[in-house]
Amino acid sequence: MAEWAWGLAMAELAEPLPLRWAHSEGVGQRAREAAWAVGDEAELLASAAILHDVGYAPRLATTGFHPLDGARFLRDIHAADERLVRLVAHHSFALVEAEERGLRSVLEAEFPLLDDQRLVDALVYCDMTTTPDGSVTSVDARLTEITARYGSGSVVGRFIRRASPDILAAVGRIEAALAAQPR
Repeated sequence: MAEWAWGLAMAELAEPLPLRWAHSEGVGQRAREAAWAVGDEAELLASAAILHDVGYAPRLATTGFHPLDGARFLRDIHAADERLVRLVAHHSFALVEAEERGLRSVLEAEFPLLDDQRLVDALVYCDMTTTPDGSVTSVDARLTEITARYGSGSVVGRFIRRASPDILAAVGRIEAALAAQPR
């Protein structure tokens, strides 16, 4: 599944959105580094990591809300694994942003939340510790960067402010799990 996901993400993002592709590649690399935290779900994490922003692809952006557009694309066009689709739909606390956009009920109805907290947290960790150009960063720096890029009063700025406590907690749980990893 991960090889398929990588090829699909590259096909949709590399040419039209090279910076978004660089970020996705970096998130995919972080998933490899965090694989231990999710055990048998490492391939699912890697697939979700590389595909998490596929909904930004210009030909897929129908609602303008990339988690929803990406999840619909994966479900409707590729009949992708349901858990993968749900991870993409809800990555990095997208439900909070969906609420800001008036799309919460749509997102919840089409894509139920995944109940595997470790897997959800790991995807948040991968996304929120990767810069737009794919480099590793701290979660605090990433949250600051997102707010600066979009503006604190924007939909994304409001979402980040509301979701920050949950994002910080998720990243903290994965960092603790990785620190406890046997050497």
